[in-house]
Amino acid sequence: MKDRIIQIMQKEGLTSSQFAEKIAISPASLSHIINGRNKPSLEMVQKIRKACSYVNLEWLLDGTGEMEISSEKKEKDENTLFKDDENPFFASTPTEDSEFRKEMEPKMAFFAPKEIVREEVKYIEKPSRKITEIRIFFDNGTYETFHPDK
Repeated sequence: MKDRIIQIMQKEGLTSSQFAEKIAISPASLSHIINGRNKPSLEMVQKIRKACSYVNLEWLLDGTGEMEISSEKKEKDENTLFKDDENPFFASTPTEDSEFRKEMEPKMAFFAPKEIVREEVKYIEKPSRKITEIRIFFDNGTYETFHPDK
């Protein structure tokens, strides 16, 4: 289906981000579909069909037939397919599950900007340290102690 979506974009003369805006999905969602990472949802097919009413639904879904539908078939399709008031399954109002669909723009930022916190760091000078004793331990259990010259 990704190839057919690309053909529609080329016919429309739109970039992927312009086409995403036209069908009201995020550019990232369209990019994932074009790159084969995700498959388009029924909701996305509906949005393409609504934005590009000349597209043959059978061609879009499975590649059969011509890309553009005849005017007679278009009228029939418009009267029977994707009628929001006749079939609640195809309703365009978002359902509770569609809130988390990949094609939907997030309603708010996931990460709110954080406030800048300024922290004051104080450096406290400590008196210099001096070595007072060095001990060396040997493998036979003995050790020697050295004291630096005073």
